[in-house]
Amino acid sequence: MNQRLTPATALMLVVPPLLWAGNAVVGRMVNAMVPPITLNFLRWAIALLILLPLAGQVYRPGSGLGAHWRRFAILGLLGVGMYNALQYLALQSSTPINVTLVAASMPVWMLLIGWLFFRASVSRTQVAGAALSVAGVLVVLSRGQWQQLLVLRLVPGDLFMVLATIAWSVYSWLLLGRKEPESIRADWAAFLLAQVSFGVLWSGAFAAAEWVWTDARIDWSWGLGAALLYVAVGPAIIAFRCWGAGVQRVGPNIAAFFNNLTPLFAAMMSSAFLGETPHAYHAVAFALIVGGIVLSSRTR
Repeated sequence: MNQRLTPATALMLVVPPLLWAGNAVVGRMVNAMVPPITLNFLRWAIALLILLPLAGQVYRPGSGLGAHWRRFAILGLLGVGMYNALQYLALQSSTPINVTLVAASMPVWMLLIGWLFFRASVSRTQVAGAALSVAGVLVVLSRGQWQQLLVLRLVPGDLFMVLATIAWSVYSWLLLGRKEPESIRADWAAFLLAQVSFGVLWSGAFAAAEWVWTDARIDWSWGLGAALLYVAVGPAIIAFRCWGAGVQRVGPNIAAFFNNLTPLFAAMMSSAFLGETPHAYHAVAFALIVGGIVLSSRTR
């Protein structure tokens, strides 16, 4: 694993937060059309159908999928079945600003989990980078007015987002395990399909429980269909591909800082699609977040 952050790797790691910001915007748009956990199941079911022609060989005998099913089941649970389902659940009782604020703690969780369970060393520059990057996110969330952070109140949705962030941090560290056959590891589509295959089972079980225990319903429309196609191709397949490759190149600790670009991209998309005018604090936040990424990527 190369710990140097090259321009190509940086560009690769910028793609996921950009697409995930779009996922948040689209998720809010269809919130009244489809239940949150069902939305997560549908997006990954579509992603599985798209991946099948690209990597269907993983289902052949001897591919290694069966021999390493436990690893892929865990990756599928954490990255596919849990993270977005918990995020969508969080938005049912928490505000977007609270959810984004909790998600901004990912670099801290990534450093902590790596140090506790994966024997990863944590440098002072990484800690400083984490603080600088989180400060940039806080600038966006507070709209440049720090007193706005003092009126935040925690609700059950915030706990869901904490669990989601921890799940994603563990998932990212497990990507470095390299315990699967090289035939699967070397083919990004096969590696993703192996995870999604189990993730769809997990998310399907969660969605079934949602329909049993709630008054879930779906209001089908062409708009919902387009939204499902986007969240399946962009935030799911493309973002996971770029994130996995980036993590393998520079490690979870450095990659985690790029996740903090998501609130900034979300603010930019709000300006483009909702007519909100950009402010000076967006530039300040961008400088702080990028500064945290650069600082954290320095070798000791």
